[in-house]
Amino acid sequence: MYKQTIILRKDIKMERGKVIAQALHASIGALQLANNQTVERWQKEGGKKIVLKVGSLKELKELYPKAKALKLPCFLVKNAGLTQLKPGTVTALAIGPAKEDYIDKITGKLKLY
Repeated sequence: MYKQTIILRKDIKMERGKVIAQALHASIGALQLANNQTVERWQKEGGKKIVLKVGSLKELKELYPKAKALKLPCFLVKNAGLTQLKPGTVTALAIGPAKEDYIDKITGKLKLY
């Protein structure tokens, strides 16, 4: 089975629409880095996405190099600063689509958003 995991920071205040936008930026960014065969398989299985949370920037930034080390498609969102947040604020990380087992090695202990 394949999935994509989107991880959002809970320690910064974002309105609901902003949270959704940041999650989508992360999702699309990681999707664009995945190989076509993986994307096709993931979509065929239903395009499973899981949204998780972390409590700090430090926690989020610890996940990114772990995903890179496993050669998983991953995308770290740095906000443009056009609305609620300062430019460069790191808000989200998406990992995958990739095999669930690999993603779970990194995010398996995180709680749902």
